[in-house]
Amino acid sequence: MKCSVCPRGCDANRVERYGFCQAGVEPVAASVCAHRGEEPPLSGERGLCNVFFSHCNLRCVYCQNHAVSRGLPAADNAPAYRGVEAIVERIAEVLKETENMVGFVTPSHYADAIPAIVEALHARGLHPVTVYNTGGYDRVETLRKLEPYIDIYLPDYKYADAALAERYSHAADYPSVAQAALEEMYRQKGSGLPTDGRGLAYRGIIVRHLVLPGQLDNTLAVLDRIAEVSFNLHVSLMAQYYPPRPGLPDELGRTLTPEEYACAVDRLQSLGLCRGWVQELDAQACYRPDFTRREAFEQSF
Repeated sequence: MKCSVCPRGCDANRVERYGFCQAGVEPVAASVCAHRGEEPPLSGERGLCNVFFSHCNLRCVYCQNHAVSRGLPAADNAPAYRGVEAIVERIAEVLKETENMVGFVTPSHYADAIPAIVEALHARGLHPVTVYNTGGYDRVETLRKLEPYIDIYLPDYKYADAALAERYSHAADYPSVAQAALEEMYRQKGSGLPTDGRGLAYRGIIVRHLVLPGQLDNTLAVLDRIAEVSFNLHVSLMAQYYPPRPGLPDELGRTLTPEEYACAVDRLQSLGLCRGWVQELDAQACYRPDFTRREAFEQSF
């Protein structure tokens, strides 16, 4: 069976050979752990249970989760969870300590396994709010199949510049794909982000954009494109970029300047995208997971 789950169109038979993402048929989670560092409506007091899938259909050169997006960290104390049953078993364990919320992180290449995971949780009597935390490179057809299973979409919107998308993520079609994906998410969920009595979201969309050093024009264009979908979308404008590994392009070898981020915030506000969150510049020191540990995030934000 040829894979068509994501926009890569590899047509790889994942039983016999790997496609771009390097993933096999069986879903593999490199980490399933509590995470308190997400946006406030997704974290609450106890954090949510995040499922960090191994591999990725983008494999960005600056990936902050590169330890798992390119495979699995080699550590005995950070076991991988292979297959739906193992992933569900671990989710059930972590949910005892977190808010009743599960995030599927970089799930696009395993999107066809999400319904089975959610149905298996329901069979156990567990009905967490489900969050699809994606790089934004998703097929509309795949998102339509996920509609009954996903409560909140949490997409990145990385690029409006096709050349930049090709250089950093090997995906020149990213801008058009991400725009179509966001429009489909908006069709499904609208622009609202309703919350319960404790301030936890249970439906909606939060669009994330990581401001990259030296690429302010791309950021401004991304914000323009988000506003084209709806001025009422919740946007998380992130300043947390840091150089995650050696060998990056020169312009990615530093963190943001105050002037770069201030300009991005100004455009956000001038567009009327007033629902959402901005970060302090020192955020780059706070969001650094260690996937060699069973609990990848020990910090409390």
